[in-house]
Amino acid sequence: MTDLAVAVDKPAYDPKLTNDDLAPLAKQTWGSYNIFAFWMSDVHSVGGYVTAGSLFMLGLSSWQVLVALLVGISIVYAFCNLVAKPSQITGVPYPVICRSVFGVLGANIPAIIRGLIAVAWYGIQTYLASAALNVVLLKLFPGLMPYADVSRYGFLGLSLLGWFSFAVLWVLQALVFWTGMETIRRFIDFCGPAVYVVMFLLAGYLISKAGWGAIDLSLGDVKFTGWDALPVMLGAIALVVSYFSGPMLNFGDFSRYGKSFAAVRRGNLLGLPLNFLVFSILVVVTASLTIPVFGELITDPVATVARIDSTFAIVLGALTFSVATIGINIVANFISPAFDFSNVSPQRISWRAGGMIAAVGSVLITPWNLYNSPDVIHYTLETLGAFIGPLFGVLIAGYYLIARQKVDVDALFTLSSTGKYWYRNGYNPRAIIATAVGAAVAMVPVLWTDGPGMKTTAQYTWFIGMVLGFVVFALISPRSSKVA
Repeated sequence: MTDLAVAVDKPAYDPKLTNDDLAPLAKQTWGSYNIFAFWMSDVHSVGGYVTAGSLFMLGLSSWQVLVALLVGISIVYAFCNLVAKPSQITGVPYPVICRSVFGVLGANIPAIIRGLIAVAWYGIQTYLASAALNVVLLKLFPGLMPYADVSRYGFLGLSLLGWFSFAVLWVLQALVFWTGMETIRRFIDFCGPAVYVVMFLLAGYLISKAGWGAIDLSLGDVKFTGWDALPVMLGAIALVVSYFSGPMLNFGDFSRYGKSFAAVRRGNLLGLPLNFLVFSILVVVTASLTIPVFGELITDPVATVARIDSTFAIVLGALTFSVATIGINIVANFISPAFDFSNVSPQRISWRAGGMIAAVGSVLITPWNLYNSPDVIHYTLETLGAFIGPLFGVLIAGYYLIARQKVDVDALFTLSSTGKYWYRNGYNPRAIIATAVGAAVAMVPVLWTDGPGMKTTAQYTWFIGMVLGFVVFALISPRSSKVA
C-alpha cells in the first residue's frame, strides 16, 4: 500500500505497534476531487439508490423529504470533518488515532468492533453486486436460467449461478485491493462518475417514454402533515446518518491521504451535501417514471435496467452498477477491516492480510441469507448504530475536548509504560467505560422491542450511543491528553 505515500517508520517505533501501512505518511497527495470521488463511490451504489428512494416512500411530501435529507447529510458532513482532522493532521489511519484515546493496546477494541461490522457489510455488498451480474449473464445467456433457481441448483441458500457471480466479484475486488491504494484511488475516481452517466441515461430513456409531466417527487401518498410529519422526518434524518455511520467512523483511513484539511473539507462538501442531494433527486425521478413506463414502482436500479428492451443497455447498466458496488465495498468495507485487523498484530498481519481476512469472513457469514431477511437487516442496522455511535463520541470527545487537538504521534507507537498513551497497561479504562455505557443503553430499545416507544427509539441508536459515549467520557476524563 505504500505505493501511494511513503510511510515514516522511525527506529524507535515498537514493531508490535508498527508496520509500513500503519506508520504516519511522509507524503499526503489526495486532493478535493479524490475525496469527492470517495463519497461518490460510497453513495452511488445499489444500496445508496434503495436508501435514497426509501426516503420518498415514508408518507411525507417531497419538500419535507428534501429538508430531512439535507439535515441528515449536513450532520454527516459536519461529523466527517470532525473525524477527518486528527488523521489528516497526523497521517495515521483510524485504529492508530484511536490509540490516543483508548490506549495503544485498547485501540484494538474499536478496531475489532468496526472490522467485524465491515466484514458483514462487505459480504452483503458483494452479494448485491453479484445480483447485478446475474442480470447480465441471464440476458446474454438465457440457457443459464435453471442454474439461477436455488431450489434446483443451490447450496447454502444461493443458486449455482449466484455462487459463480459472487465468486467472480469476490476475486475482482480482492485483485483491485491487492494492487494497493493507488489503484484503489484510480478505481474510485472512475466509479462514481460512471454511475452518474448511466443514471442520467436511464432517466433520459424513461423521460422519453413517459414525458416530463410524469415525474413525481413523491413516490407514495402523503400520509403525514403538520406536526405529525415531524417524527417521520426525524426518523428519515436518523436513517441518513445511520447509513453513513460506518464510513463516517473510519473516514480517517482516507482523510490521512489528504494533502490538507481544507482539501478534505472541500471534498466532503462536494461529495456529501451536494452530491447526495443531486443523486437522491435523480433516484426519485427515475423511480417515479417506472410507474408509467413499466406499470409498477421499481426501486432497484438493476431491476429497472433489466426491464429495458435493449441488451446493450441492460449489460451496460448492470455492469456499471456492479462496478459501482465494488467501489463502495472496497472503500467502505474492505480498507477499514484491513487497517483494523492489521492494527491487532502489525508484524503478523499486513494491510493486505487484514483485508483478506475480511474477505474470507464475508463468505463464511453467507451474506445473501442476511440480506434476504428484513428482520435481520433491521436488527443489524440498529445494533451497528448502538456500537458505532459510542466509538465515534469517545474519539471526538478525546481529541477535541480532552487532548485539545494535540496528539503526540511518536507516543502512538511505543509500548513504554511512561508513554503518554499507555494509560493502564496499554488500556484507557475511561474510554472503555464510556463506550460500554453508550452501547449498553443504546441497545435497550433494540432488545426490548415490545417496550413503550422502543420501536421508535430504536431508530436513534447511533445518536443515543454517540451522545452518551461523548458525555460520559468527557465527564470522567481530566482535561489533559494524559489520564493517570
